[in-house]
Amino acid sequence: MYVAGIDAGTQSIKVVVYDSASRKIIADSSCPLDLITGENGLREQKADWWLNALRSCFSAIDGDIRSRIEAVSVSGQQHGFVPVSKDGEVLYNVKLWCDTSTAAECREIEEAYGGREKIASTLGNPILPGYTASKILWFRKNHPDLYGRMAHVMLPHDYLNYYLSGRVVMERGDASGTGLMNIFTGKWDSKAVEAISPDLMAKLPEILPEPAIIGSVSETAAKELGLSTECKVASGGGDNMMSAIGTGAVSDGDVTMSLGTSGTLFASSSKPFYDSKNRLASFASSHGTWLPLLCTMNCTVASELMRAMMELGVKEFDAQAEASEPGAHGLYLLPFFNGERIPDLPNGKGVLVGMTMDNVTREDIARATLEGVTYEFLLGLEAFRENGIAVRQITMTGGGSKSRFWRQLAADMTGCPVRVARISEAAAFGSALQALWLISGKPIKEIAEEHLAFDESKSAVPDMEKHEAYMKHYAKWMEYVTAMTPLFS
Repeated sequence: MYVAGIDAGTQSIKVVVYDSASRKIIADSSCPLDLITGENGLREQKADWWLNALRSCFSAIDGDIRSRIEAVSVSGQQHGFVPVSKDGEVLYNVKLWCDTSTAAECREIEEAYGGREKIASTLGNPILPGYTASKILWFRKNHPDLYGRMAHVMLPHDYLNYYLSGRVVMERGDASGTGLMNIFTGKWDSKAVEAISPDLMAKLPEILPEPAIIGSVSETAAKELGLSTECKVASGGGDNMMSAIGTGAVSDGDVTMSLGTSGTLFASSSKPFYDSKNRLASFASSHGTWLPLLCTMNCTVASELMRAMMELGVKEFDAQAEASEPGAHGLYLLPFFNGERIPDLPNGKGVLVGMTMDNVTREDIARATLEGVTYEFLLGLEAFRENGIAVRQITMTGGGSKSRFWRQLAADMTGCPVRVARISEAAAFGSALQALWLISGKPIKEIAEEHLAFDESKSAVPDMEKHEAYMKHYAKWMEYVTAMTPLFS
């Protein structure tokens, strides 16, 4: 049986075709995407870029393979806002998850609801700049005529589902990242919706209560992509939800750390999860459970920036970092280059602190960079443990998981063993597995156990002496974050 997973990310569209019989990816392709940037944290893309990239990806796959695909599922970058007219026209650029230009709109929505504590405790999440809710309010305020023409609010993966199947729906995992869904009821919250506009509820799609097959590939999409009209379209989900499936985080206590453009740490939970300190997002999963999640907006962003400054490749940068020691001789990076979600610093900046005459070296700067990014994950680890989620081991994914040094650093810093799945494209592979699950009828845990394998050569065991040292360095890093926070307001 052939199933396809589509990963619509910030940097590219990727497609994998998985053969469940041989348990191998038999075809894959990718196409890069551009990014529109601007002042005040603006980050946007055009929706037609995604469709062009998707067509390019499928055209690169053998036609016979495409014609035999039985189901397809889409993973999409979360929180993006796609305003669509009744005729299917995308009315404006897509504001992305990493767009932090709507911080003022976040405050407006929270104040209208009764404050951050009220909305967070009621819905399970505060309204953060990355989420979709504030983007909709920004659109209504800045482009009222276009807002008036909008018939459908879609997320990136919803728009691709719409292209594939013609259906306008939103599944619960991605919907839980809009800031408008009540995590405890699985429904749109009327008070939050009305804080944006009284007519918005009519523009929001139906929330699917469970993952499902939403239809078949339309004639137009089938012709353009080389798929059969008998090919089923699964409900898909957000990239983190699909990565959870693709890394096996489908049961309580399974934890995944993703080192990509953004950094995420998430765990499967059999019940709704609310962190009163708002370190973790209270999301639903796309496999029928819940997915408490820490998300940082600067992960490989930070390492790529510093590598570019030093004119070093990835391996050379890692070698420089390894030549230093835990704590980088007192040098600390606050890696908030794009602003930050957790800690909640939308106006944050990157800051290098603790510089002395001795530690301003390539080695210490490289190490402080990777340590600074990884310290942020400890915020999520603390929240998991405080809320009763046991963390026994961590599955690492994303571009950063290719680094032997970073894998060992994560193990030492968290005190947990780290493993890496053999198939590295977690979101695309997770999408393919969701499609397989929904057409096979098997339990998702059984699907994960049958089709996931791990590369033992990439495992890392923590050095507990280094772990104890890192706990002291983490405390110092947090002191710097606390001290700098007022300057980011």
